[in-house]
Order: sequence, then C-alpha cells, then structure tokens
Amino acid sequence: MASDPATPFQGKTNGLDPETRKMVVETVLQLKNRLLTKEKVLDLDKHETFPEDIIRQMLGPEIGLQLLFIPEAYGGMGGGAEDCCEITREMAKICLGVSTAFFAIQLGSDPLRVGGTETQKKKWLSAIAEGKSLVAYAVTEPEAGSNLASLKTKADPVLGSSGEIVGYKINGSKQFISTGGYADFITVLAKAPEGPSFFIVEKGSEGFVQGKGEEKHGIRASNTSPITFTDVFVPKDNLIGGVPGLGLKQANEVFGYTRLMVAAMALGAGEAAMDIVIPYAKERIQFGSPLSEKQGYTHKLVVPHVVRLEAAASYLMETAKRLDETREDLQVEGSIAKLFATETANKAADDAIQALGGYGYIREFMVEKIKRDVKITCIYEGTSEIQQNIISTFRWKKTRKTKGAFYSDIAMEMDQINASSPDMGGKLIGLAARALNETVTLVHDHKLTRQQVVMFALADMMTHVETGASFVKKAKSLEDQRNPTSEKIKVFSRIFAREVAQTVSQNAAKITMGSGLFDSEKAFSFLESIAFASLTAGYQHLFNDLDLAADYIFERRI
Repeated sequence: MASDPATPFQGKTNGLDPETRKMVVETVLQLKNRLLTKEKVLDLDKHETFPEDIIRQMLGPEIGLQLLFIPEAYGGMGGGAEDCCEITREMAKICLGVSTAFFAIQLGSDPLRVGGTETQKKKWLSAIAEGKSLVAYAVTEPEAGSNLASLKTKADPVLGSSGEIVGYKINGSKQFISTGGYADFITVLAKAPEGPSFFIVEKGSEGFVQGKGEEKHGIRASNTSPITFTDVFVPKDNLIGGVPGLGLKQANEVFGYTRLMVAAMALGAGEAAMDIVIPYAKERIQFGSPLSEKQGYTHKLVVPHVVRLEAAASYLMETAKRLDETREDLQVEGSIAKLFATETANKAADDAIQALGGYGYIREFMVEKIKRDVKITCIYEGTSEIQQNIISTFRWKKTRKTKGAFYSDIAMEMDQINASSPDMGGKLIGLAARALNETVTLVHDHKLTRQQVVMFALADMMTHVETGASFVKKAKSLEDQRNPTSEKIKVFSRIFAREVAQTVSQNAAKITMGSGLFDSEKAFSFLESIAFASLTAGYQHLFNDLDLAADYIFERRI
C-alpha cells in the first residue's frame, strides 16, 4: 500500500531537540579538522577529485550524518527541515562540492520518503541509514532540463507468462546527475504508459551505464555524470509507490523542501565568504587605517551582503519551520528562498574576491573557489529564471484568488508591528506590500502577464516583500525575547526594508513605463497612487544605519 503523500518532513515529532541538533552541528564542524581540512578541500578542488572514501566515512557508523534525514522508523534520527537546513548550511561553509554530494543522497531518497510503499521504505531507506548506499536522483535530461513534463526516458512494461506486469524496461538518458557515477542505486523518473513514474535502479544492472564525470567550473569535489539506460530491466517491486503515473506528483511534493536545501547550501557558502572577508578587513591596513574603517569598502563590499544573507536566513528558517509544522504546499516559498539566497550568495562571493583585492584571485584564500562553487546554486534544482516564473505565476494567481488579501494581510501585519516597534522597517514593508498588490492588479487588468520580463519584475518584488516581512518578524521576535542580538537585527532589518522599498518602486516604474501602454500622465498617476514618493523616501538616514551595521559587523565601538 502506498504511503500517505505528505511532505518529507512534517510535524514536531520529526524534528530534533535543540541538544541533539547542536551535537550534529558539532559533528559537522569536526569534519573541518579531521576529514575536510582547508588543505584537503583545496586539493580536491584542484584535482577535481570526488572523495568517495570521505563521503562513505561520513555515512559510516562513526559519523552517520545521513541519519539526520532518515525517519526513525527506518533507523534514522527523524530530523526536520529546520535541522536539515542548519546542517546543510554548516556543511556548505566547509565545501559546497562535498555538501552537494551529501545533498544528492537526501535528494535521491526523497521519492521514497514521499511516495514509497512501506516495504520499499524499510528496504531502501534502511540501507541508506546503515551507511551502505550512495544514492542519486536522476530526473534531468539533456533536452528537457527542468521541464519534467517533457521526459523522453521511457519505462515500458514487461509482461509475464500470464499477461501480468512483472517489471519495466527503461530506455533513455539523464544529464547532470550529482553522484551519478558512484551511486549504489538511483531514483529515476521515466515515462510509463500511465505517465511519469519513479523507479529504483541498482548499480550493475545490465544496460545501466554510469558515465564519466563532467569537468566543471565549480563544485569540483562533487561528481556530476550522465547516465544512460538501454533495455534496463527493473522489477515491478522497484516502481516507487507501486502505482505508475505518480512521478510528477511525487516530484512536486518535495520541491519546496529540496529548493530550501539549495538555499541553505548557498547561504552557507555566502557566509563562508564573509567569514573570510571580515577578519581580513580588520587586519588589512590601507592609507594608515584598516579597511574595516573605510565606508567605501564596508558599505559597498560587506554590509549589504551580510544584511541580505541575514534576511535570507530569516526567510529560509521560517519556511523550514512551517514545513515541519504544517501540511501546507510550500513550493512557492521554496522558490523564493532559493531565488533570494542563491542570488544573494553569488553576489556576496563575487564581491568577496573584490574585497580581498589580488589575494581574492589566489586559490589559497578560498574566496575564488567559493565564487566558482556557489554559482551552481543559481542553476541546479531549477534556475533563477524558473524560480521567477514559478513565483510570479503562482503569487499572481494567489493575489487574484484572495482578492488582494494575501499581500494586504502582510501589509497589516507590518503595520501592527510598526505600531509598537517603529524601528524595524515594518512601515516600509507594509507600503511595499500594498504597492505590490496594486501592481499585480495593474498587470492582470492589462494582460501584461503574457510578458515574461514583466513577470520577472513582479517575482523580484514579491521575493523582496516576503523576505522583508520575514526579517521584520524576526526582529520583532528577538526584541520580545530580549535577545542580545536584537538591536543589531533591527538595524539590519531597517536597511533591508529600504532595499525592498526601492526594488518595489523601481520595478513598478519599470512595468508601467516600460510596457508602453500608458502615457506619462497615467504612469505617474499610478505611481503616485502606490505611494512611490514615500517608498523612495525610505532612503532617509540610510548612511547612519550602514555605519551602525558596520559597527556591529566589524565590532567597532559596539
């Protein structure tokens, strides 16, 4: 019997207690001193070596990191989305290539967790828990890319002597499969007569060829291989869920989670870059004072990235918590988390090279490796442009379905926070949410949803508004708890609220004026109606807050 099609991590009972999570984090940190030293990481990158022995040690009885994402019923720890995000983030700080290899095991197990029968889960998830298996997730194809509906890999039924289905023969190819060349088994999506379906294919199956690893720009410590299938026989017991045609449903059920994990990976890499830049700026003397004292350095190359990474972390962990606590479909939230975190981390890593000057271009200082590594997070599990399509399409429909209540509710929540705590940027986020609402209506009424450039602009507005609202809520929560980091996060939240206001106002202007549908008078009238001037005025006192943020980041006079 197929399992209940719930999201992979759900319910408080699935999450780790704080002490256990801390223990797992400490285990990851110890990897940096034992198996993944700086020298080892640089060597793996230089020689483009997949550290199979290290990965298998990480899965072995002494470490057993894979237990984190395996349910307790199958020998795991039953970690939740919050736990997995935190551990993935810490692993990515060490090496995004190795983190990708570890993530591939989680990803490969997702179809089983979501759609597997009880018998399949006991067999295959237990094998992962015991540390016996490297796993890969084989969905992407050379021509289909992330369009799962365009699959060409086929699974044709094989009939027994009595006409019953005894298995399937799989034919086709997959591309860009993480750990594809080393996996002991893979979960592969192929088109059965009833529709796309997931199958388990074991290493060594006749006709199953795990290709040579690709030479890559970054994440060179991971293996990325093509896979081909030529009349590969798969017994019917290896059809995940036991019912054909459920593959797209199973894949969609885990996207909110898997994209959240990519966001966590990017976040860890971006934070690792800042962890290199910040100490360097304190020590590097230029023209008689450290770089950490110079606004042209701090306010351009460091502060904006630290603030955005903190905002990304807020949204990431809020979404992870919702995944653990509810049965909601959070695909859009997963896309927002991925889009914002990956683009933020990619820019942070790029500026980290600039911040270190000539040293940033040298391998030994690590930031050039981080930059090469982190770019892939903007591409795999759906490119940034795919995320923009998802966000704008689904949020446009949600806005229309709720008659504007979705973003109006966010605006009212920001107003309530601002009434008691006006120093967190809530007022600006509320204005931005209302302006976004009106812009969505304008786009809908004038059929501008047909223009992808308009939808991309909306996606950026939506992403910033929802991330900004999450950041304000975090600042308010910390204030209520009297957390010692509260004042710092308030400053960061105010800075990010201004960025939200500018993103919304500028994209609203771009849509109204760039569409060519409105004359200047009508365009300016619309911009006036959405409080364009007030949004732009959000820049007030920005430089003072940037100074304060730099004080916190570089521990200057705070």
